Amino acid sequence: MVEPVGNHYVVARPVYSENLFNEEHEKLHRYHKTFWDHLKLYFRCTPQRVKKIALGLFPIVSWLPAYRFREWILSDIIAGINTGLVAVLQGLAFALLVNVPPGYGLYAAFFPVLVYFIFGTSRHISVGPFPVLSLMVGGAVVRLVPDDSAGNSTSANISAINEQRVMVAASVTVLSGVFQLLLGILQFGFIVIYLSQSLISGFTTAAAIHVVVSQLKFMLQLPVPGFNKPFGIVYTLESVFSQITKTNIADLVTSLVVLLIVFVVKEMNDRYKAKLPTPIPIELLVTVLAALISHFVNFEEKFNVAVVGKLEEGFQAPVAPDVGVLQKCIGDSISIAIVGFAVAFSVAKVYSVKHDYPVDGNQELIAFGLGNIVGGSFKGFASSTALSRSGVQESTGGKTQIAGIISAVIVLIVILAIGFLLEPLQKSVLASLALGNLKGMLMQFKEVGILWRKDKYDCVIWVVTFLAAVFLGLDIGLATAVAFQLLTVVIRSQIPSCTVLANVGRSNIYRNRKDYTDIYEPEGVKIFRCSSPIFFANIEFFREKLITAVGFNPLRVLRKRNKALRKIRKMLKKGELQVTPVRLICMANHTHESDEELDNNRIEELDQPTNMTDLPIQINWDADLPPSITVPRVNIHSIILDFSSVSFLDFSAMRVLQKTLKEFVRINVDIYIAGAHEGFLDKLERCAFFDEEIKPSMFFLTIHDAVLHTLMKKDVASSPKLKLTEEKSSSNDYIIIPSNGLRSRECTV
Repeated sequence: MVEPVGNHYVVARPVYSENLFNEEHEKLHRYHKTFWDHLKLYFRCTPQRVKKIALGLFPIVSWLPAYRFREWILSDIIAGINTGLVAVLQGLAFALLVNVPPGYGLYAAFFPVLVYFIFGTSRHISVGPFPVLSLMVGGAVVRLVPDDSAGNSTSANISAINEQRVMVAASVTVLSGVFQLLLGILQFGFIVIYLSQSLISGFTTAAAIHVVVSQLKFMLQLPVPGFNKPFGIVYTLESVFSQITKTNIADLVTSLVVLLIVFVVKEMNDRYKAKLPTPIPIELLVTVLAALISHFVNFEEKFNVAVVGKLEEGFQAPVAPDVGVLQKCIGDSISIAIVGFAVAFSVAKVYSVKHDYPVDGNQELIAFGLGNIVGGSFKGFASSTALSRSGVQESTGGKTQIAGIISAVIVLIVILAIGFLLEPLQKSVLASLALGNLKGMLMQFKEVGILWRKDKYDCVIWVVTFLAAVFLGLDIGLATAVAFQLLTVVIRSQIPSCTVLANVGRSNIYRNRKDYTDIYEPEGVKIFRCSSPIFFANIEFFREKLITAVGFNPLRVLRKRNKALRKIRKMLKKGELQVTPVRLICMANHTHESDEELDNNRIEELDQPTNMTDLPIQINWDADLPPSITVPRVNIHSIILDFSSVSFLDFSAMRVLQKTLKEFVRINVDIYIAGAHEGFLDKLERCAFFDEEIKPSMFFLTIHDAVLHTLMKKDVASSPKLKLTEEKSSSNDYIIIPSNGLRSRECTV
């Protein structure tokens, strides 16, 4: 019964062990589905299930009929136009990261949007090229089709290299799309949970550094070869600085001016976004202005700058991926598939929470997989979502993926009609625009200090991920980062937090004894908590911490007692000991005998329970023993293990735990386990954990139940700190009232 009294409550109930509680309260026997039950349910075919799968596979069927045309269409058109203009420029700029002609970036900004419109579940993200993915695809491209080191830079040779690189980029994209599609069909959308926010932040920051370094050759117009290998960034910087005297000053000045303008205007957009009806489209303005100046001043001939050049009008026929390329870039494709999905899903989750609608991770995998397959077939490269582009679509009023279709129409117009206007645009301008979109990623450096103050493990994960991705490359760096992150989880599980608890506030609350001053510790009782699952890797650590907490090794004490019993029997047989009702008296001078002599080649017997049935007196190990017999004192009579935070216990750990508990039981220390979760007891019974020494009765519902049971079981009346007051009632109820103020608890004995 619970009686509220102001902001206090009084609970009157018996002390419950697990067995007693289950006896008094009938437990429902539920049927737990087996693996085959789940399998049958998954493959069951009913009209309702077919309809659910169809609606899940084609989300457009759910949201398009409910589209509020009059309310949303204008906002979607405005957002789509703004997003489309940004997508065109980013497609051209990010194509440089892939090391393919800029025009192919327009295909990557067009086809995935159409596919995502049908299959995607997010209403606000803008699908298309993403700098990190573009750089990863570019790494595979450079590795498989390196720059011409022979110096045969003829027009025909450059064109052939570009064709090969386009084919490699398309093949890698198709294969990454196949991996994403398979993961989505197999319901593997949960894989994103293995990429923590710290890992993604460190990885994208490292990718931003790679983007900066890779664009230097376009900003300075230097013939820098690609180095897709560990420490490739160092070799790239070495190549850049070794040729720094050959810098094209016109490209350098143009890049710096564009960067300055873009950064200043973007800062103004961020600072005055509440007052501006729409962000200033600085990328568009800079591109138009730069193209006009380059055309009329004729920069290409006067200053020998590198320009975009002729863009292909229309679309090329779809192609099948190169099988030879597929075999060589499986690892790259897996990394691209996972990173692309992780980034896109993270952004989609942000907007889904903000606007209150669900996002399906498995369906997102299918949508991006199909988008990459279609985009790669038309010679595009891997797509995801760019944070800046999605921000434009959402901040300018985009409500649904209708805005995405409008942006695709803008890209289509450029591909079919007005692409020729961008031909005089300098590549250094595109490189500067690519760098202008990295501000958010580069600002993530500030997270290091914040993480160090909040969680040092996450901070170390960030730093290791960043360094690995920078120096080992994005593909090897990602694998290294994931492995290191999982290693930190293992380390944290292998070294769990173990504490000794005490009663706080004279109530039923138990906390770490080191954290409070107003504590009560029952005499002879140790309360030990392990805040982690217990398994094969940390069971020895748990055992060591438990032994340290109680202050003695139970196995050592047990062996000492059995050795003492052997010696007592030997001395009684020789008449060297006299038995009195109180104690044993030594009648002869002590002669030292070595432990080896006492063991008598029967060391295994020392680990067995002490047996005093053949002795004329029951030996009290806490009393004074004869001078020739020394046994470590045990100053506790009970240990309570708080297992409320132990989510599982594997079989290997179970064997060691059983052995440890038996060692304590054999030296007359009672063991109790409190707070074990549902099913814990059943699992122990199935694994034959219990026997004559370890019994189910040691399990209690709470720590307080175990403490009260311990105090009642021992002779609390003789303790100087406790007294037992019997209630004058017809029932066998007792109230334990510690003299130092521990609150009374009504307990049934």
